Amino acid sequence: MGFVLYEQKEGYAIVTINRPEALNALNSDVLAELDSVFDQIDTNVVRAVILTGAGEKSFVAGADIGEMSTLTVAEGEAFGKRGNDVFRKIETFPVPVIAAVNGFALGGGNEIAMSCDIRICSENAMFGQPEVGLGITPGFGGTQRLARIINPGKAKELIYTASNIKAPEALAIGLVNAVYPIEELMPAAEKMAAKIARNAPIAVRACKKAINDGLQVDMDQAIVIEEKLFGSCFQTEDQIEGMKAFLEKRKVEGFKNK
Repeated sequence: MGFVLYEQKEGYAIVTINRPEALNALNSDVLAELDSVFDQIDTNVVRAVILTGAGEKSFVAGADIGEMSTLTVAEGEAFGKRGNDVFRKIETFPVPVIAAVNGFALGGGNEIAMSCDIRICSENAMFGQPEVGLGITPGFGGTQRLARIINPGKAKELIYTASNIKAPEALAIGLVNAVYPIEELMPAAEKMAAKIARNAPIAVRACKKAINDGLQVDMDQAIVIEEKLFGSCFQTEDQIEGMKAFLEKRKVEGFKNK
């Protein structure tokens, strides 16, 4: 594998899309490698994942236009499904995924960032869905996730006008959580991942599932989802030790993921 790099650290992992000569654009090979890398992550050991792009210019500049330009209707739909399947895998991945957006996040780049739980970016980051200027719609979830993450009217404006926005506006509309100088982006992402990794992993995974599943149903159903996941944490070794440590006024030395 060369288009996607994987590095495992203490409790978390870094996945890097590594095609800097093409601004990390997504083609079928990149999507296949991403799919394979996420399949191989051991979530018994890895408690958070950082997703980023190689270099300082681009996170992911989009899908590969060269590959898409000659697709038939059926091939276009299949290519969209390929991307959506991988992005959905990231979105529903058991542990939190942090997008560290280092530069361009356009089209498929914005879409893969939106499939992550949390987005932080560098000051030079640029976000957008430029597809209508190319005669197509967003095809990897852009029409769906953008309208769910930010104001639907603003999402429609960005998509219909094919406008790009810079990091400060992305922060203002809630597309990203924070903006950092480029040299501080990965340290901030790693600090966040390490902080997540220190918490009880069964509880963190349950929180992710509760939030994601709960957003798809009405409040009455969502509360039931939370109740069941809340209950599932009890009698785990981590819950017993976590509450015991609290009552004894000490810190947990390390959650066991059991």
